[in-house]
Amino acid sequence: MPKTLHSKSLLALTLALLLSACATTPGGPHIDRSYNSDNQDSRALFLVLHYTVLDWEKSLRVLTKGGQVSSHYLVRDEPARSYLLVDENRRAWHAGPSFWAGHTQLNSSSIGIEIVNAGYVDTPAGRVYADFPEQQVQEVIRLVRDIVARHQIRPERIIGHADIAPGRKQDPGPKFPWKRLADEGIIPWPDLAQVKDKIALFESLPPGAAWFQDKLARVGYKLALTGEFDQATKDVISTFQMKYRASDYSGTPDAETAALLEVMLSPNGMLLNTPTQGAKPYTPRW
Repeated sequence: MPKTLHSKSLLALTLALLLSACATTPGGPHIDRSYNSDNQDSRALFLVLHYTVLDWEKSLRVLTKGGQVSSHYLVRDEPARSYLLVDENRRAWHAGPSFWAGHTQLNSSSIGIEIVNAGYVDTPAGRVYADFPEQQVQEVIRLVRDIVARHQIRPERIIGHADIAPGRKQDPGPKFPWKRLADEGIIPWPDLAQVKDKIALFESLPPGAAWFQDKLARVGYKLALTGEFDQATKDVISTFQMKYRASDYSGTPDAETAALLEVMLSPNGMLLNTPTQGAKPYTPRW
């Protein structure tokens, strides 16, 4: 290559690098992007799972048109496929009035996943929730893994809409396979052997309302310490049961629910599955 041509190529490369480091807009600031701080993390601190209570077509329309509600992702049931509706760097309107572990208004600090699902119907025999198809569950798991890996969302911060708005919301409901997510190593789960050992203790010495309220608040739920089994407390207990003991989510403060809470808040009470070592103790930062 001739010396003059080589010099011109080198100059062009240098100018290109300078322009990329100092991107500008007409009349805008000269921003130098050549430095990057170590002291940062993702704005997405939480991942919130929902169901839509609508079919695919209606879900898509409500979440994309002027319904004042949106979500970053929508997971279709048939075929099972994930759709990006709101860029992850932007705020979606999915959480509404919300609270978890001292954080409020979670729209600003979360990524939302809506899952196409009919929700529930009330029948003479009681409330009946719709199942999630296996292929859809697998797609949700893949999507959750992908989001968590990119944003480094802590396992205990993968939560349901009901967790952040108990009583007002039920989704993703008792048919959502939270234990499956635990088995896949995505979220932590109470050590069930420890839970079993503690049930007899709580059957003989049932805790009072203040005990349940304190434990549930320490897990992350918004709950006033009234010392009474009021409706708000029953709603939170039911929400907790729906996630960790879906066979009975009546809101009754029974011994098994107490044992689950006691173990969850005890040292080495929570386990997180790992690919190589199986279930290992995990300490959530509630």
